[in-house]
Amino acid sequence: MAVVFPGLLGQEPFRRFFVGQTASLVGDQVAAIAIPLTALYVLDATPAQVGWLTAVALVPNVLFALVAGGLVDRSGSRRRVMLGADVARAVAVLSLPLAYFADGLSLPHLFVVAFVVGTCDVVFFVAYNAFVVALVRPAEFIPAMGLLNVSRAGAEIGGLSLGGVVVSALTAPVALAINGLSFVVSAMQLARVRVHEAPPAPRRSSALHLGDGLAWIWRHPVVRTMLLTSGAMNLFAFVANAMLVVYASQTLRMSASLIGFSFAVGAVGGLIGATTFARVQQLLGLGRAIVLASIAFPAAGFLYPLATGTGLEGAAWVAAGEALSAVFVIWLDIGLGAVFAQEVPDELRSRVAGAYRTVNYGVRPVGAALGGLLADGLGLRHALWVSAIGILVSGLFRVRPRLLAVQAPEARPD
Repeated sequence: MAVVFPGLLGQEPFRRFFVGQTASLVGDQVAAIAIPLTALYVLDATPAQVGWLTAVALVPNVLFALVAGGLVDRSGSRRRVMLGADVARAVAVLSLPLAYFADGLSLPHLFVVAFVVGTCDVVFFVAYNAFVVALVRPAEFIPAMGLLNVSRAGAEIGGLSLGGVVVSALTAPVALAINGLSFVVSAMQLARVRVHEAPPAPRRSSALHLGDGLAWIWRHPVVRTMLLTSGAMNLFAFVANAMLVVYASQTLRMSASLIGFSFAVGAVGGLIGATTFARVQQLLGLGRAIVLASIAFPAAGFLYPLATGTGLEGAAWVAAGEALSAVFVIWLDIGLGAVFAQEVPDELRSRVAGAYRTVNYGVRPVGAALGGLLADGLGLRHALWVSAIGILVSGLFRVRPRLLAVQAPEARPD
């Protein structure tokens, strides 16, 4: 792994993509702090409204992922699609600080931007894995995804810390301006990437054949199992995700900067996960590594409702939960990407990604909205208990022989 990382960064197209992704992810993590705190403290939103705001950002996964997958496979240029999504996200997010400083920011405006950015996120994602497959050789896929997830973890460490500090020192809308500019940097890097992509899907008719991706998943027993269990795990995970910032702020009495710092400390787990997965899957096999992560990941969720004390003591519990979660989320992301890289036909990649995202992410707004309702009805801590138990039960359904037997992509001639 240590040898492969510098080699990948020495390839100019991959390096530009890596830099652009890192900039975008830093901005996203800044926004993860800034958006809910803008809603809470600038616009006086309730915890339920924060939950609905998270849900609105995720609804486009249900509405558009299948269509986006069909259109991207037809386009033949994932790079141009991702570039357009970056530009649109930059315009949408930058409208928030402009509205704030013009004294015109409102909760409906925040909801509209969340929906637009969520839609662009869908378009970007369904092109993402297919683009990475075109960017690196098959034998480099797991190391490449490890390196891209190092970028993700580093962005969480820097972005969440920066977000907490900026919100505390300069206000949440200034943090949102940083998020918008990060998409500009990402677009500038993507615009200079040149790579040979797979040809567009054949036009059998004027239809997009949107069901092809879901039909392929249903016929593939391993991917079908992963999709059904991912959907259940994400449903319960987003009960917690939607409420965690509110819980940290209101129950654990953590300041914005302390929230950002504890999330950033926890994100170190992402670095550990990104740099260890290749070795773990070599020792255990890809399928066993995925199953191990699926069982271990839920353990992190129990640390949040178990948190005691306030301020620094509460932050230690949150940081520990975030660290454990990050290790195994990264393992799961790389593992899923490796299965897709070797199993999905080139002409179906974006439609399969769109179908998978429709289900896997489609349950997230339901979980986010449920989190807000549970928090209002039962209290924040009880909502987090429901989340932790649900994730654990869902993860146990991945202990299946077919999934345990999955192996990593083999090297093929260039």
